[in-house]
Amino acid sequence: MSLPDDKKKCRIAVDAMGGDFAPLNQIKGAIEAQAYSTDIEVILIGNSDRINACLQENNLAYPESLIIHADEVIGMDEHPAKAIRTKKNSSIVVGNKLVKDRTVDAFVSAGNTGAMMASATLDLGRISGCGRPTIGSVMPSEKGITTLFDVGASVDSKASHLVEYAIMGSIYVREIYNIPEPKVGLLSVGEEDAKGNEVTLTALPLLRKANINFVGNIEGRDILNGVVNVVVCDGFTGNIILKFGESVLTLMKNLLRSYADKGLLNKIKALLIKNTLKELLKGFDYQEHGGVPLLGVNGVCIVGHGKSTPKAMRNMILRAQDMYNKNLVGKIEKSLKEYSL
Repeated sequence: MSLPDDKKKCRIAVDAMGGDFAPLNQIKGAIEAQAYSTDIEVILIGNSDRINACLQENNLAYPESLIIHADEVIGMDEHPAKAIRTKKNSSIVVGNKLVKDRTVDAFVSAGNTGAMMASATLDLGRISGCGRPTIGSVMPSEKGITTLFDVGASVDSKASHLVEYAIMGSIYVREIYNIPEPKVGLLSVGEEDAKGNEVTLTALPLLRKANINFVGNIEGRDILNGVVNVVVCDGFTGNIILKFGESVLTLMKNLLRSYADKGLLNKIKALLIKNTLKELLKGFDYQEHGGVPLLGVNGVCIVGHGKSTPKAMRNMILRAQDMYNKNLVGKIEKSLKEYSL
């Protein structure tokens, strides 16, 4: 199904079949996003029969003109490269091709992360000067937020890739969080220049030469204390840190629930601190940030958690709109070219 020719709003495509609770949470998130911002148009991509059945079952309404049929779905456990080759009409592949064709301005998915990254890299291509795309995540800190690049786009990284992550991450934080000169730190086993593995030792002098606010090596404890705004590491390390951070909120909830179950007095105490604790730990809640940006490809793409709620989907959509409006792709390309000169 083609979209209306008259394009006056920012168009965000959503993978309606991607995620553990698709398509309901994706539909609800799209509805919430359009209610929140009148300047966007959200297109749902997926099996139209399933989408329409879900709408009917949940007494929801969505414009038929904003639903694009894609009859294949890439499962969470499928091999990314093989899936995008064999399922050309999957919601992930169709979504990225719509970005490539400039039919839509951005694409978000809570589906198979590997397939999303592989499809975006293949269909959209890498930005000139980018050797390897990166995905980044936001974590809370004592002084606001800390971003972490890379958190799983690639398991291994070369020193040159870490420099690219630092440049792209700096631009992302500057534009999205309005921090003029984000501080960048290289994650290592010590602050001293001589500490680290072969990759970090090679990357350190390269980062000092890059046109970024690089402060040197940082350690794991510095991620949450706000020493820097951008933490750079390989995807293997970053993904472990990300998953550990996500577990903190679940642990605190379970500990509070166990404490409350021990008696009436404990239950009253737990209720008194519940809202305060919830507010303090908000930064660990993936729903607040929606998803993680995929930087380094020729288009705006955001990858979401498989368990994404309607709130998370809404925030993914709104973040994609912000990235597009601020021409993040163009600014990253300009900075990478300047670095390579």
